[in-house]
Amino acid sequence: MKKEQLTISPKRNDQGLPEGWTIQKLGKLGKVSSGTTPLREKHREYFQGGAIPWVKTTDLNNSIILTSEECITERALKETSLRIHPPDTLLVAMYGGFNQIGRTGLLGTAATTNQALSAIECNSEITDPRYLLAWLNGNVEAWRNFAGSSRKDPNITSKDVRDFPVNLPPLPEQRKIATILTAWDEAIQTARQLLENKQLRKKALMQQVLTGQTRLPGFKDAWREVKLGEIFRERKDKGFDHLPLLAITSSNGVVMRDTLEKKDTSNSDKSKYLRICPNDIGYNTMRMWQGVSGVSRYEGLISPAYTVLVPGKSVDVGFMSYLFKFTPMIHTFWRFSQGLVSDTLNCKYDSLRRIQVSIPHLAEQRAIAEILNAADEEIRLATEEIEALQEQKRGLMQELLTGKKRVSI
Repeated sequence: MKKEQLTISPKRNDQGLPEGWTIQKLGKLGKVSSGTTPLREKHREYFQGGAIPWVKTTDLNNSIILTSEECITERALKETSLRIHPPDTLLVAMYGGFNQIGRTGLLGTAATTNQALSAIECNSEITDPRYLLAWLNGNVEAWRNFAGSSRKDPNITSKDVRDFPVNLPPLPEQRKIATILTAWDEAIQTARQLLENKQLRKKALMQQVLTGQTRLPGFKDAWREVKLGEIFRERKDKGFDHLPLLAITSSNGVVMRDTLEKKDTSNSDKSKYLRICPNDIGYNTMRMWQGVSGVSRYEGLISPAYTVLVPGKSVDVGFMSYLFKFTPMIHTFWRFSQGLVSDTLNCKYDSLRRIQVSIPHLAEQRAIAEILNAADEEIRLATEEIEALQEQKRGLMQELLTGKKRVSI
């Protein structure tokens, strides 16, 4: 990212802002309105075949909105109170509790909205909508002050939106701040696209190497069919109360439970917990079909709701951990799970041991695991890059949106 020339702003006005800045209510910066939902009973007339974007809370991305999940027809526009908002209209979510309120979007195309959104058509003579988008994204927690005092399910009203305070620099400075932050957004979006490409490449790679569709150089021996009970045994050790408590997640595998839950687990009753050792595979019997499994790096205790697998000498635990998270394999775990509905499905060892899989010899398993580990490392580095860019942008927003540092105009 190109570094902008910023200067420290020591002079402050009576409002505690840099000279030339003011605090304005959002309603003073544009026209605030909301939309509606056409009757669902008239889906054929109001939605089917529609081409006019109709934006809902789930479409908000805190950035530019170019598409919407649903569109409406010209008839819906004529027969309801909906109106088309022009590009550069700012949208704010009002409903849905603390997890939704304050989400934003900036229309990149003309669109309508439902009643859960406030639409602000900005006065371009006094404000830049991209600056307002950045301001709202940087102050999303402030909506809690508006929503938390009156309702069981906190929401905000159109009046709350109109009364929301904005630190407003002169228009040229708004535009420059918006341009700088937009450049960071573009860099973050580029990094996200690279991450997505790496994830897609890994998915394709797993399809090729975990099925034998593509063989690695130097390996020609035929793969063999085995049952999981032939290459794994179940560990049922108990009575190791001195060991730490562990948990298994779908994304991070086996982790320390106190780190995951952010609380002290020293007084937990460990008498029924199962022992797991390094290179064991642990899995959640009720979530194996959702990919909740992982290789342990620790010796510790896990809930009896989990199952612990000890690999035999003929398998590489890294290879098997990838196979267990392979989509066709996860579907197999689902088919072998016992239960009437998804909430009660479980894949205990007695069921899992009967599953038949095709695996290569040990050396090829290890080579495949190394390739997939390398792909994971690329994904990890790409994820860290995104997090670093986001953190740097947050710091820059704190300086620019408060006027602590000024941009040169």
